[in-house]
Amino acid sequence: MIFCGLSGCVYLLNDFMDMERDKLHPDKCRRPLASGDLSIPHAGAEFIIILLCSATASIFYPRLFIGSAIAYFIVNLLYSFWLKNVVILDVLCISIGFVLRAQAGIGACRAVDELIYFSHWLLLSTLVLAMFLALAKRRQEIKRLKDDASSHRRILQEYSLHYLDEMTGIVGALTIITYTFYTVSAETIKKFGTDNLVYTVPLVIYGVFRYLYLIHIKNLGDNPSEVFLSDRPLQITLGIWIITMVLLIHASDVMGTSFPRPIEGGIH
Repeated sequence: MIFCGLSGCVYLLNDFMDMERDKLHPDKCRRPLASGDLSIPHAGAEFIIILLCSATASIFYPRLFIGSAIAYFIVNLLYSFWLKNVVILDVLCISIGFVLRAQAGIGACRAVDELIYFSHWLLLSTLVLAMFLALAKRRQEIKRLKDDASSHRRILQEYSLHYLDEMTGIVGALTIITYTFYTVSAETIKKFGTDNLVYTVPLVIYGVFRYLYLIHIKNLGDNPSEVFLSDRPLQITLGIWIITMVLLIHASDVMGTSFPRPIEGGIH
């Protein structure tokens, strides 16, 4: 709820900054500020109230959560006022926001158990996956709006479809690689007591390839949440991934599929 509040403040500020451009956009013109459903004074009052409530509530959590929340808000302020118009840094800024959310989740869990830690491979997976989705969104905006794209989002004049396709391919591959390293890392195996999480990698590969298919063949991707809510294969893949993870973590000893580990000190 705290991060929903912080996100809401950021969206209010960003929508205020982009209000005139949003009025010209076929979809964004329906946003509260751009459409006139929400007045600027009311938006300002909501911004202050929500920010104060979120800041007050966050002081009851560990320092990692508070630090992540502060960093998240600062990064998004920098994005709204400056970095959203700087090529590459705009999508990197969006991606870092998701990493900070994940890190804050760990901080919140430490209020229950101080020994909870996070995998750096998993945070890197979050970073590159968020970049993958953000770059795909940029690509579809350019393809949909064509020559008029830069009038709706100024940074789009710094990108091209070919350049975004290359970047999307790179971060898509990195998503698969970093997730694979997460499943086979020593700390993951130690934490879950199994080395079988690697069997979920094909599901991640399919998910990335499926999203690329939806981008390039079905011309979707300008709204990642709508893509997921409308694409049944992606939903099924996520469901299978969750079930598989639960089974591998909690029933690996029953399944008996764990690879034997080599014995230290030579062959016995």
